[in-house]
Amino acid sequence: MCHNIIDGRYHRECGHFYAMATRKQDCLKDNCLFSTRHEHPTGCRSPSCIRVMSLPVRNPIRISPTKCSACRDIFGRITQPPTFERNGQSN
Repeated sequence: MCHNIIDGRYHRECGHFYAMATRKQDCLKDNCLFSTRHEHPTGCRSPSCIRVMSLPVRNPIRISPTKCSACRDIFGRITQPPTFERNGQSN
C-alpha cells in the first residue's frame, strides 16, 4: 500500500518528533487507489481496490540530543523551586 514519509526533527531526550516535510511513497500496485498505476478511472467503486494508506513512516533528518522546546518549557517550570515572599522580600 502507498504511505506517507514524514521528514522531521527527532529529540532524543524526550522522544518527540516534529514534522518538517511530507512526501508520498507510491506502492505501484494496480489495485491501490492512491497509486499512479491504479487501473480504474476516477470514481472507482471496485471492492477489490485498496482504499486506505499504510501508516506514515517517520524519517528523522535532524536528530537533537536535547528536549524539544515544549518539554523544556514544561519541565523547566516544574524543576525550578518556588519563590516565596516574606514581608516584601523574596528568598
